[in-house]
Amino acid sequence: MDLRLLLIASLSVVLGGSWAQQEGSICTKASAQSCGECIQVAETCGWCSDENFLTVGQSKSARCDDLESLKKRKCAANKIENPRGSIAVNKDKPVTNRKDVAEKLKPEDITQIQPQKLTLTLRSGEPQTFQLKFKRAEDYPIDLYYLMDLSFSMRDDLENVKNLGTDLMEEMRKITSDFRIGFGSFVEKTVMPYISTTPARLLNPCTGNENCTSPFSYKNVLKLTEDGDEFNKLVSQQQISGNLDSPEGGFDAIMQVAVCEKDIGWRNVTRLLVFSTDAGFHFAGDGKLGGIVLPNDGRCHLENNMYTMSHYYDYPSIAHLVQKLSDHNIQTIFAVTEEFQPVYKELKNLIPKSAVGTLSSNSSNVIKLILDAYNSLSSEVILENSKLPEGVSITYQSICKNGVESSGDNGRKCSNISIGDEVFFKISIESQKCPSHGKSEIIKIKPLGFTEEVEVVLNFICDCQCAAEGQPKSKKCSGGNGTFECGACKCNEGRIGLSCECSKDEVRTEDLDANCRKDNGTDICSNSGDCVCGICECKKRENPAEVYSGKYCECDNFNCDRSNNKLCGGHGRCECRKCICDANYTGSACDCSLDTSTCLAKNGQICNGRGTCDCGICKCTNPKFQGPTCETCPTCPGVCTEHKDCVQCRAFDAGPKKETCEQECSYFNLIKVSDRDKLPQPTDQSYPLTHCKERDANDCWFYYTYAIRNDTKEVYVVENLECPAGPDIIPIVAGVVAGIVLIGLALLLIWKLLMIIHDRREFAKFEKEKMNAKWDTGENPIYKSAVTTVVNPKYEGK
Repeated sequence: MDLRLLLIASLSVVLGGSWAQQEGSICTKASAQSCGECIQVAETCGWCSDENFLTVGQSKSARCDDLESLKKRKCAANKIENPRGSIAVNKDKPVTNRKDVAEKLKPEDITQIQPQKLTLTLRSGEPQTFQLKFKRAEDYPIDLYYLMDLSFSMRDDLENVKNLGTDLMEEMRKITSDFRIGFGSFVEKTVMPYISTTPARLLNPCTGNENCTSPFSYKNVLKLTEDGDEFNKLVSQQQISGNLDSPEGGFDAIMQVAVCEKDIGWRNVTRLLVFSTDAGFHFAGDGKLGGIVLPNDGRCHLENNMYTMSHYYDYPSIAHLVQKLSDHNIQTIFAVTEEFQPVYKELKNLIPKSAVGTLSSNSSNVIKLILDAYNSLSSEVILENSKLPEGVSITYQSICKNGVESSGDNGRKCSNISIGDEVFFKISIESQKCPSHGKSEIIKIKPLGFTEEVEVVLNFICDCQCAAEGQPKSKKCSGGNGTFECGACKCNEGRIGLSCECSKDEVRTEDLDANCRKDNGTDICSNSGDCVCGICECKKRENPAEVYSGKYCECDNFNCDRSNNKLCGGHGRCECRKCICDANYTGSACDCSLDTSTCLAKNGQICNGRGTCDCGICKCTNPKFQGPTCETCPTCPGVCTEHKDCVQCRAFDAGPKKETCEQECSYFNLIKVSDRDKLPQPTDQSYPLTHCKERDANDCWFYYTYAIRNDTKEVYVVENLECPAGPDIIPIVAGVVAGIVLIGLALLLIWKLLMIIHDRREFAKFEKEKMNAKWDTGENPIYKSAVTTVVNPKYEGK
C-alpha cells in the first residue's frame, strides 16, 4: 500500500475514533478492539459482527456501541453480539418440615436453607439475582461445651456447676431431643509472671489452707456426651487452681475448643460454647510479658486433653479468634459477672453470633442464662459469604417476618425468627471484569452458626460466541497477521491497524514521527498519545468520560478552567481545553451568569439602584452600601437623619442648610401635601419608601417621606408644621390659688380633727382617774348633828 494512502486511511481511523470518543456512549469511548473487550465494557454494549458494517474512516472500535445505537446504524439484529448471563439451580432440596416426617432425622438429613447449589454465568456489569429460603428447623440437634474459668475467684461457682449436666440436659430436652454436653476448664499460661513458678506454688498455687490443683492453661475434661450424669461426675472431681494476675488465659482455651474438633467431639449441628468467667482476658501481644513472641498458629495442640503449647505460642488475637469461630460454626455465649459486662459486650460486637449474659456471683443462674442466650442466638440468622474473587461484588436484601424488608448491612440478617418461620434473602452477584485465569470460581454462602451452606459456582462470559468461529492467519488481516473473528481483524502480537497492516517495530521511525508533531518544537502527539504508522493514537484515561482528541492529541475535555471545583463551573462543556458555555453564562470557566434575577431587590430594581449586576452578583457603586442587593448601609446615619436638613431648608426655608440649600439640596424632587394622610403609603408603591418624623429647633415636628422611583429621588412633605401650643395663664393662676386655698382648708380640718381626738382622750383619762379615787368615811370628832331627839319617859309603845 502506498505510504500516503496508508497515512490517509489511518488518519480517518483516528479521527473517526476521536469523534466516537467525544460523541458516543460509554461503549464507544472504551475503544474496544474485539468483541470480547466490548462485552466487558458494560452490560449495555453490543458488537456488530457484520463485515460490511463500518464506513470509510471509522475505527474498529466503532463496532462496539449500545444496542439501540447499533440498530439505528443499520446493524442487523442477527449480527449483534450481546451474550447474557444466566442462573442454573443444581441442587434444590426443600427445607425440612418436621410435621411431614414421623421418624427422627439425622443431622445431615435436616435442611434449613434452600437451594443448596447454583451456577451463575456472569457478564461484566450485569448482576444476577437469586433467592434463598431459610427455615429454622424444629428439634434441631445441639452440642454445648461448657468452658469454665477455674481460677481461685471461681471456687464458689464450681459447686453450682457440679449439677449442671443433668439439670441443663433436662431443660434443653424441651428444645431438642438430641442434646450433648461437654466440659473444659482453663486458668493461665504456666510461665511467669502469670503464675508463681516456685516448686511449692506449682503444686498448690493457693494461700492458706486451701487445697488447689496445679495451674494449667486449658484442660478438656469431658468431650461432648449425652450422659448428663457423667458430666456431673467429672465436674465434681475438678479442683480450683490459681494464678497471679487478674486477666485469664481464656482465649487460648477458646482457640483449642474451636480447632480441636475431634477431641471435643463436635458434630455438624448447632454448636454452642459457653464461656464462664469473672475476670478479663489476655490477647495477642500480652505473651511478651512471659517471653512468648511466636504468634498463635491456630492449630490443635491437645495431648492427653491438655493444651501443651501455652508456653510456646502467644495468645490469639480477637480477629484470629473470630475467624476460627466462624470457620467452625461455633456460637459463643459469654457468661460473665456484672463487673465485666461492658468489656464482654464490646467483645460481642466483634464476634458475630455471640451473646453476653450476666452471671451471678456463684453461677446459680447459669441454666437460665444459657437458655436465654440460646433463644437469642437461634432467633437470628445472619448470612456470610466466603472471600469473593477479584472484581466480584455481592449485595443482600432480606425479607423477614411480616414482610419486613431491609438492605445494605441489615440485608444480611433477620431477627425474631421462631421455629418453623420462613425468611427469604435476595442475593445479587455482579462481576466487573473477567478473572485473569479465565476459570470458574466457587463462593459459599452460609448462615452464621450453622453448618449448612450454599455453593455458588461462578462462570464468566469473557468472549463472544462468534469468536469460536474465528479464522486464524486470515488473508483478510494483511496476509495472515491476525485472526478474522466477529467481522473484524484481531491482530497478532506486535501488529496494529484496521487490517493489522502495521508492525509496531517498523512504524517507529523519525520520518513517521515527524507526521505526529504539530510543529518542530512540540512533543510527539503532544505527549498525550502514541505515534502509530505516522498517525497519533491518543492515550486513554482511567475515567472513560475524559478523552484526548485532535489530530495531534492536542485537545482534551478535562483541562478547562474550573469554578467551585466543577469543570466549566458546571454550566458548559469542555472542548479542546476551552469552555463552551451554556446560554446565559460567560467567562473562561462559565462562572459568570448573565441572568440578573439574582440582583433584583424586593422593589424590582437592580441592586436597589445603588450598583450594577456583574455575573449575577451586585457590585455596589457606593462602598458604604452592602448586602446581596446593596440594601444595607451599616455606617449610614439613617435615611431620615441624612435628608432632614435638606427637607427642612427646601420645605420651610429653615435649618442649618438654609444658606446653602440651593447648592446642597437640589438632588431630590419636593412635593408638598396638605396633611399626613396625603403622604404615600407602603401599600401604594413597589419602590423603597421611608416615613420620617423630625423636630426643628423650635420643637416643631414635620413629616415627610423619602423614596427612589425610576432612579429619581422623591420627597413628599407635609407643608404645615406641628408646633406645641403656648400655655394658658388664667387657668394656671386659678389653679394655683385654688390649690393653696384647698391646701389651707385641708390643714385646718386636719388640725381640728387632731384637737378633737386629743380632748376626748384627756376627758376619758379624767373619768378613769375619778372612778379610781377612794374617800375616808370615818366620823369627825368635832362634828355635832343639828338634830336633837327627845324620848317621852311615859311612852310605852302603845
